Amino acid sequence: MNKRIYLCLARMSETGMEQKYVKEAFDSNWVVPLGPNVNAFEKDLEDFVNHIDTPDGKKAMDKKVVALSSGTSAVHLALIACGVQPGDEVLVQSFTFCASANPVSYLGATPVFVDSEEDSWNMSPELLEQAIIDRFEKTGRKPKAIIPVALYGMPYQIGEIMEIAEKYGIPIIEDAAEGFGSRYQGQVLGTFGRYGVLSFNGNKMITTSGGGALICPDQETKERIMFFATQAREAYPYYQHEEIGYNYRMSNICAGIGRGQMTVAEEHIRHHQHIQQLYEELLKDVPGVAVHSSRQSAFQSNFWLCTIMLDEKLRVKGQERAYQTAVNGAVGGAAGMVHAGGSVHTDCEPNDNVEAMRLGLDEAGIEARPLWKPMHKQPVFAHCPAYLNGVSESVFARGLCLPSGPYVSDDDVHYIVETIKSLILK
Repeated sequence: MNKRIYLCLARMSETGMEQKYVKEAFDSNWVVPLGPNVNAFEKDLEDFVNHIDTPDGKKAMDKKVVALSSGTSAVHLALIACGVQPGDEVLVQSFTFCASANPVSYLGATPVFVDSEEDSWNMSPELLEQAIIDRFEKTGRKPKAIIPVALYGMPYQIGEIMEIAEKYGIPIIEDAAEGFGSRYQGQVLGTFGRYGVLSFNGNKMITTSGGGALICPDQETKERIMFFATQAREAYPYYQHEEIGYNYRMSNICAGIGRGQMTVAEEHIRHHQHIQQLYEELLKDVPGVAVHSSRQSAFQSNFWLCTIMLDEKLRVKGQERAYQTAVNGAVGGAAGMVHAGGSVHTDCEPNDNVEAMRLGLDEAGIEARPLWKPMHKQPVFAHCPAYLNGVSESVFARGLCLPSGPYVSDDDVHYIVETIKSLILK
């Protein structure tokens, strides 16, 4: 196979609707933040997230959506709306990408990390409640917000987490950046908590090239979020600012891409789910390799990325050479890395056989990546409190992400699986 198979790249609609809406923006000279495409994209998103699929038919909510420049900006604005200030604490899932936690630090607050439960790999409800009780005992104050994450698209234990949040009166900000279109009991992730975060980065289920959105509980809250996202400009004929704002609104160009992507959103979700099923079928009898899923029927994951676990006793070709050479460039696709690393090893890293498998797949033209390194093991957050059970570190040591995007075909999956088999030593 001569082509390279990437982890997850967004795909444009076959009808070219993205180009149509972008051309309209250029033709009308709406090449700025705000505009007709932004308004229409927000309406499309609201229609999408507000439908609840139930056995007795579809029901609807009335959530509102603000289109923003990134999923990270959505987390930041949600924290502001929850009143997070310097000195506060926010409970954040440890097993996630740094964008879930970084905005807490932007505000001078402290992320308090909560480890995972084994089924979904997402925030452990048991540890969450322990953390709330312990933080109150230590600080005399409740954390200001809870941020569960839909890791790789998998729903979190939202029923238990919502119950705990309501018990202690703490708002939930759902980080569904990886979970666009994933559902729990038929309801879209991001619509359970007070706020829901979406991402439209170039590797997500749908893309606006870069961008995100915040799901809000009502129109009044939406308008407040838009106020902060447009530099907090007051209603005067000149620029009057009474609060600190941010330049976080989505551009009319990017929103045009998003409008076109919404026409294929369900198709993309079905494709990812199909690829997951194919991996499960083809790898079910391979000793030492397990495809991660969930045992809960209420979970409807979009399977943004398909992930596998390698038994620590599994032997892989080239394993003795793993970690011999420091990484000097981007690991996978357009990941982009401009800061040179230090030593070859850190105190928390994937097992040798996982790194050997990643390198072997790379040599075969297949992009694969380690799972997210837990936030409580990131040097930048070493000072932050953490409530741990060992799950995220254990999974990080054994896990690997496989290609699953819209460009990944059935033939690609067969090739990937055969390559995995060929790299395993008997």
